[in-house]
Amino acid sequence: MEQQGSDLIKNRYKRFIQTVCKTDVVYALQNQDGFATSASAHYENEQGRPVDILCFWAEGERAKSCTINHWANYIITEIALVDFIENWGVGMENDGILAGIGFDQNMFGYEAKPLDLILDLVAKIKATNKELPFQKFKNIADLEEQAKEANK
Repeated sequence: MEQQGSDLIKNRYKRFIQTVCKTDVVYALQNQDGFATSASAHYENEQGRPVDILCFWAEGERAKSCTINHWANYIITEIALVDFIENWGVGMENDGILAGIGFDQNMFGYEAKPLDLILDLVAKIKATNKELPFQKFKNIADLEEQAKEANK
């Protein structure tokens, strides 16, 4: 996990991992144009611009509290944890996008590299002996091995 922000932000990230591994649900905000995004405060792309961030929450209420200002016309969308890992996490990595975890109304939250996020989720899933119905990986060990290899 990258060092960034305050303990509050790091704790939000840890709670996100614990909560979504327990509930099997990740929340996002969506409107007719797509999903809620932000710009990184910590990472730049090759052109020197902030890296794009897709924002996610562990609790629907927390996501709902962010439907103000720029995100006023967004609605809450639920994403199954297995779909989040296999499709969203891998897709964000391939697209060079970060995961914004637990952003608040001030657009302040944890910026996670997708493969680091996947590996943190895998560690929690393994620690709790949770079974997920993976479609694109044989099992949790296969997912972990591929994520570690891609993260080198």
